[in-house]
Amino acid sequence: MRRGTGTGPRGTAVTTTAPGGFAGAVACERTKLWSVRAPYLCLAAGLAATCVFTFYYASIARINEHPVQPVGNAAASSVILVQFAIVVLATVAVTSEYATGSVRASLLWVPRRHRVQAAKALVAAVVAFVAGVSFAVVGTAVAWAAFGGRASFEAGPALRQILAIGVYQALVAVLTTGVAFAARHPAGALSILATLLWALPSVLLGLGGPALAKLNGLLPHGAGDHFMRIGGDAAYAPATAVLIVTVWAGAAHLTGLYVLRRRDA
Repeated sequence: MRRGTGTGPRGTAVTTTAPGGFAGAVACERTKLWSVRAPYLCLAAGLAATCVFTFYYASIARINEHPVQPVGNAAASSVILVQFAIVVLATVAVTSEYATGSVRASLLWVPRRHRVQAAKALVAAVVAFVAGVSFAVVGTAVAWAAFGGRASFEAGPALRQILAIGVYQALVAVLTTGVAFAARHPAGALSILATLLWALPSVLLGLGGPALAKLNGLLPHGAGDHFMRIGGDAAYAPATAVLIVTVWAGAAHLTGLYVLRRRDA
C-alpha cells in the first residue's frame, strides 16, 4: 500500500492509503478502460450484432425446416462475428497508449512490466466474460422467439453454453492483449487477429476435407466452437477444446510479454 498525508478540516494531519502492487495496477487499468468511449461502443456493437445474427440464424433454420437443435447454438454461432467487439476493445486498451505515448507513464507508475500486461489482460478478460455471458443470454432469447419451434431448450445445457461463451470471450481478450502488446499498432494487431480468428478458419472450412477440418479444430475459434456448441461431430471433448484455446491465449500473452520486456516503450 502507498501512503500519503493531507490536512483535515481543523488542520490535523490525515494519512491516506492507495492500493499498490498488482491490485493497484488492476484498479488503474479498470479506470483507464472506462474513462473513454471505445469500450461502450464496442459492447453496444457486440450486443447489436448478437441480436441480428441470432435472429437471422434462427429464422433460416425455421424457414428451411432444419432439424431441431439446442437454442443456444444460435448464440454460439454468433461468436464468429461478435468476438471482434471484444477484440477491438482489448486491442484499443493496449495500442491507444502506444499511440499517445502514455504507455511511458504507465510503466513509470508500475515499473514491473509483467504487472502492466497482466493487469490489462485481467481487466479485459473480466469485461469480456461478463459481456459474453450477457450477449449469450440476449442471443438465446432472441433466437428462441425466431426459431418458431425448431429449437429445444433445457436449462442445464443452455446454462453451460452461456458460460462457455463467456469463458471463450475471456480467453479471446487475453489472446488479443498479448497480440496487441507484440504488435503495438492497431492495424497490425487487428490484421493478425482477423486472420487467426476468422479468415484462416473460413479458408480451411471452405476448402473442405477431413485433414483441413482437423487443422481448423486446432485453431482458437475452431476449438472454441467445439467448446460452445452442442451436437455436431466434435473430434475431442469440450475440456480439450477449452485447453487448446487456453494454450493459444497463453502463448500470445508470453509473446507480448517478451516484446514488452525487450523493446523500449
